[in-house]
Amino acid sequence: MAEQVWDSFARLNAGDRFKAQSAEMGTAATEAIVAEAQVAPGMRVLDVACGSGEPSISIAALLKGTGRVVGIDLASAPLEVARKRASKRGLDNVEFQQADVHALPFPDKSFDRVTSRLSVMFFSDMPKALSEMRRVLKPRGRVALLAWGAMVQPYFDTTIGTILRARPGLEVPAPARAMFKFGAPGTLGAALEAAGFSKVEERVREVKWDWHGMPEEMWDYFRGVTVPFRALLEKVENDAEVQQAVLAALRERFDGERVHFNAQMVMACGVKE
Repeated sequence: MAEQVWDSFARLNAGDRFKAQSAEMGTAATEAIVAEAQVAPGMRVLDVACGSGEPSISIAALLKGTGRVVGIDLASAPLEVARKRASKRGLDNVEFQQADVHALPFPDKSFDRVTSRLSVMFFSDMPKALSEMRRVLKPRGRVALLAWGAMVQPYFDTTIGTILRARPGLEVPAPARAMFKFGAPGTLGAALEAAGFSKVEERVREVKWDWHGMPEEMWDYFRGVTVPFRALLEKVENDAEVQQAVLAALRERFDGERVHFNAQMVMACGVKE
């Protein structure tokens, strides 16, 4: 997806307004991929499509000042946010740079680990991207990928599902359908095996995806940052009936402090022999 889309004002503005809630919402997913990466002191880690800095920052903190984490992203604006976050945490073992996973600007065998959190679904050439990840890994290096599971799960059913039920005939845009391309069991693991990775493991992880705040705020955030659904969301932007239906669905999950969700995500790992 083009850089200018991910760098759009609406997305960046929403991310800035709700940065605390957004960070908390993704904590469990970040913790899951960090655990799967199995990092150890002194390692060099490449985090692909890191956005505003996760899991790069969490991995750098875990390394306790040792090793090096390099976070890359195709979009430039989120990287500025990542740099500020890392600086605020006092982390000097992490850096961020603009780069494309399909043509990584690093020598062969440069990293001990490669991670990517909720981004592999959007790689335009998955075999090429995985080949590049494998190229820059050292022998016995490990890759850890986290992708969205099937669209039929509470978070998306409450939001997008409500829209589709309220207005039959509307369709999920192609870029949004791509978000769930690895929802079918075995597909992400098979992609790793096809790229030459061994000891491949894949499983569905259910993680907390709670929104700390009001349902109205969560819906504002969702509409602002969920770029793949933009074409659909724009069609119902001024549809009061649809807006109220979505908010009613979100309020059913609201306990007065948080809107509660469990999200289904696909975790896949592999090793370069």
